[in-house]
Amino acid sequence: MKAIVSVLSVLALAASLSAHAQVKVGVVNSATGPTAMVGIPQKNAMAMLPKKVGNTSIEYIFYDDASDPTQSVQLVKKLLSDHKMDALIGPSGSANVMGLITFLAEAQTPTLAPVGTPAAVLPMDDKKRWIFKTHANDDVMAEFLIDHMKKRGVKSVGFVGYSDPYGEGWYRAFAPLAEKAGLQIVANERYARTDTSVIGQVVKLLSAKPDAVLIAGVSAGAVPPHQGLIEKGYKGLIYHTHGSSAPDFIKIGGKSVEGALIAASITLLPEELPDSNPSKKLAIAFVNEYKQIYGNRPPIFAAGVFDAGIMLQNALPQALGKAKPGTPEFRMALRDALEGAKNLVVTQGVVTITATDHAGFDKRSGVMVTVKDGKFVTLNE
Repeated sequence: MKAIVSVLSVLALAASLSAHAQVKVGVVNSATGPTAMVGIPQKNAMAMLPKKVGNTSIEYIFYDDASDPTQSVQLVKKLLSDHKMDALIGPSGSANVMGLITFLAEAQTPTLAPVGTPAAVLPMDDKKRWIFKTHANDDVMAEFLIDHMKKRGVKSVGFVGYSDPYGEGWYRAFAPLAEKAGLQIVANERYARTDTSVIGQVVKLLSAKPDAVLIAGVSAGAVPPHQGLIEKGYKGLIYHTHGSSAPDFIKIGGKSVEGALIAASITLLPEELPDSNPSKKLAIAFVNEYKQIYGNRPPIFAAGVFDAGIMLQNALPQALGKAKPGTPEFRMALRDALEGAKNLVVTQGVVTITATDHAGFDKRSGVMVTVKDGKFVTLNE
C-alpha cells in the first residue's frame, strides 16, 4: 500500500509540474465571414507555430470569430475563463482588435495582433501597452509609396480606402507624410468591405483629376476601386498598400490590376531580396514550408501569425524564469519580455520593441512591387 501511495504521490507531483510547464495561447481569427481572405491564411500559419520552448510545451486554442467584432470579445472572454490563456494571437480585423483593447487591458493579457491599423498601438497608453502589432505600421510602408510617387513626378493624389480602422489608419499615416513631401491630396473617399460597387467613389476620384490614386484595401477587397478606375479610363498611376500583396488580389483583379504599384512586405518575394537583408533566409524558409503544406505562397497575413510565434518564442524563456504560466504574474512578465525585444529577426524584417513602439519594424520590412503578366514582380527603380 505504501508503495502504491508513493507511486501515486510521484505521479501527482509529475502531473503538477507538467501542468505548470504548459503555456496556453488563444488564437482568434476570421476563418469565415468578410475577413476570411485574411483569416484563412492566418489559421493556416498556426500549423507552423512553435510547439515548445525548452521543456515547456505551448498549447494553441483556436476560435473563429466569423469576422464579427462582438464575437471576438465573447471568444476572448471564453479563452480567459475556460482556458486560462496566457497570451492571445489575433484577431484578424482591425475593427476587431480595436474593440478588444480595453477588455484585454483589464484582463492584463499580452496580445500579438496581426492587423494593419497602427491605432492598435498608437498613441501608446496604459491600455495599449498590452497590444503588440506583428505587421509594420502604416507610416513605414507609406514612405515607400511616397518615395516612388516623387520619383514618378506625382504632384496630386486621390485616396480611397475602407470605411473602417484600416482605411482611416492609412489615411492618417499617409496624409501628413504626403503633405510634407509636397504632394496634394485632392480626394478622400471611403467604401465598405462588403460593397459590391464603388462607382460613386470612382467618379469623385476622377473628377478631382489626380496624378495618382492610393487604394487602402486588403487582398481582393482592394480590386473594386482599381477595376472601376480602369473601366472609366483613368490613365494615372494606381498605388496600393501592403494589404493588396496577396494572391487573391491578382486572381480576382486579373488583367485590370496589371501595373498596380504596391508597397509590399518582404515576405512576398523573399528570394529576390539582397543577401544582406537579415530576414532573407528565414522568410524563404517560411514561404517554402507554407507552400509545402498548402500548395501556394503565403500572403502577408500568414506572416503576421508566424512572426507572432517567433516573438513569443523569444519572450517566453524570460517570462518562465520569473513566474508560472496561468498566473497574472506570468502574463505581466511575458508582456515585459515582449517589450524587451531588440533586433529580433522575423520574416517581415527586424523588430525592436520599446515602451512607445509596439510594432518595432523599420524600412527593412518593405519593398515596392508591381503586377506584371499576372505576377508580382519586384520594382528595381
